[in-house]
Amino acid sequence: MSKIRYGMVGGGQGAFIGGVHRIAARMDDHFELVAGAFSSTADKSKASGAELGVDADRTYGDFAEMAKAEGARSDGIEAVAIVTPNHMHFPIAKAFLEAGIHVICDKPMTTTLEDAQELAKLVETTGKLFVLTHNYSGYPLIRHARAMVADGELGKIQIIQAEYPQDWLTEALEGTGQKQAAWRTDPKQSGVGGCVGDIGTHAYHLAGYVSGLKAQKLAADLTTFVPDRDLDDNIHVMLRYENGAKGMIWASQVAPGNENGLRLRIYGTKGGLSWEQENPNRMLHTPYGEPPRILTRGGPTVGPEAERMSRVPPGHPEGYLEGFANIYSEAAAAITAFRNNQAADKAVHFPTVNDGVDGVAFIVACVKSSEADSAWTDIQA
Repeated sequence: MSKIRYGMVGGGQGAFIGGVHRIAARMDDHFELVAGAFSSTADKSKASGAELGVDADRTYGDFAEMAKAEGARSDGIEAVAIVTPNHMHFPIAKAFLEAGIHVICDKPMTTTLEDAQELAKLVETTGKLFVLTHNYSGYPLIRHARAMVADGELGKIQIIQAEYPQDWLTEALEGTGQKQAAWRTDPKQSGVGGCVGDIGTHAYHLAGYVSGLKAQKLAADLTTFVPDRDLDDNIHVMLRYENGAKGMIWASQVAPGNENGLRLRIYGTKGGLSWEQENPNRMLHTPYGEPPRILTRGGPTVGPEAERMSRVPPGHPEGYLEGFANIYSEAAAAITAFRNNQAADKAVHFPTVNDGVDGVAFIVACVKSSEADSAWTDIQA
């Protein structure tokens, strides 16, 4: 299989997530970075492209120029990775879809529900792939948990709890000029949600991904604890799911002592599961009336859904970068099938544009509910 030619918008000098995407794309050797508009400043984009070994004539000053030029080349990029602040996701994705190029995009997909719905329609009309990088869905034990739930090992799902506490915004870091804090707390770049969009969407997506259930209503309390901050930095959300299950999400970026504490607990009539991102190679499964069982990545009771996401033997940690790489490898399999006018293998799956719409609808509903004193609010994706 020849490598998939891809480009990147954003991710230039001083950026964090662009480097993560480039590592993920390289890890299984399916992609080759050949083009980019790495910064909103043309000179910085050129300098970043030179550092990354991208030809000067394919390092562009802006995304519109890149989409037009690459779409016209016989050797143009097949996919673009969008790693910019949230407010730029929609116009960039739209330009590349219209140029006939597959899209790999960070979350949340857009800053408004209308834009998210428009992208969903554009994906349908162009027939191009849209991959949303909810990277935690690429963790091996999360794939196994999803399969366990789908196979009925937990019975009917009744309770879903997810949390995602961090502490890095406990002080007004945005006032120091720190780039990541500055754009994430700026509604002009982040959208209407702060913590709820940045990490709350991860908890929300993971809960639905593993449980297989769609949330219908929520009651949210969004709080801004740091004085003069423009967006929320702590959220509490109650959820009602389609089968009658009840859920809760807590996400915070002002919880001292927490680094990246994404956790998921799911309980059904036959048993429960518990998983923590900071210890991702272990999961507890407790059948009702029996002692807890420790499941390990690569262990004897873990199925093929997890095995195809693993690279190293049991006992060797895999985590964040590998989760991202799994999403990229799933995307590569789908793009390769697209090249050959074939459907991808049924085992291949990744978050899509529809997950993106659902995530933005979650943010919008949370903000609306919180503004109405935590009133129950429909999630209208």
